[in-house]
Amino acid sequence: MRHGLRIAAISALFVAFVGIAAPAQAADRDSLVNQIGTFEYLTQPDFTGLAPLSDALAGATLGIGTFDGLDGELIVVGGVPYRVGMDGRPTVVDTSRSTPFAQAVNFRPDAAGPVAPGTACADLGPVIQRLAGTDDGIIAVRVRGTFTDLVARSVPSQTAPYPSLATVIAQQAVFPLAGRRAVLVGFLQASDMKGIGQPGLHLHGLTADRSAGGHVLSCVVGSDVQVSVQRTSGVIVHDER
Repeated sequence: MRHGLRIAAISALFVAFVGIAAPAQAADRDSLVNQIGTFEYLTQPDFTGLAPLSDALAGATLGIGTFDGLDGELIVVGGVPYRVGMDGRPTVVDTSRSTPFAQAVNFRPDAAGPVAPGTACADLGPVIQRLAGTDDGIIAVRVRGTFTDLVARSVPSQTAPYPSLATVIAQQAVFPLAGRRAVLVGFLQASDMKGIGQPGLHLHGLTADRSAGGHVLSCVVGSDVQVSVQRTSGVIVHDER
C-alpha cells in the first residue's frame, strides 16, 4: 500500500543515517530507537495499525506511542507496556496489539541531574540538551519525582474514515494529577528528524502507584525531580503493511 511503501522508504533512509552519520555509536544497537510508523503518518490522518508493538518493544525499557485507531496512550516504563484509555487508568497490555505509531529504546542514561523546582515541562528542552551534550537527533528522556502540577490526557478510539488529529485531540479526556509522584518518559526530537516523531519534547507518564497516567499536556516540577537522558544513535522504522 502507498503508506507502507513510504514508511519503508523512510526506514531505509534512517538505517543509512545510523551507519553514516553516527559511526561511533552505530555498532551499539541498544542505542537505536525502534519505531513503528511516523508522526507524519498520523497527521495524514491515518491511525490504522502498521505492526505489532513487539516489533518496537523487544528489549526496550522506555517508550511511548498509541494503539490501532488511537485506542489509548502507550507508556513503557521499566520494560512494561501500559495503556491509558479515556478512564485515565493504566493497564498492562499484550505486545501483540497493533500500533500506527510507537517509539522505544533500551534506556541506559548517559547523564542525569536535578531539575530546578518550579520548572515547567515546556522549559525542559534546554535542560535535556545540556545534559545530553547535543541538540540534534532524538534524545530519550525520563523525568521522575513529585510534580506540583501535572496534567495528562487520552483520546477516544477512532474508526475510518479518520478525522484530523486536531479534531481527535479536541475530544480528549483530561486528568489533573497535581501533587503526585510520577515518572514521565519520552523523546526530545530535533528539527533534523522532522516527520519521524512529534517535534520537540513528547512525554507520556504514569503515577508512581500506577493508578493514573497518559500523554503529558503540562507539568511543573517539585523539589525532588530528576531528569535522565540518553543520546540515541539513530532510528529504525518498522512497517509490516
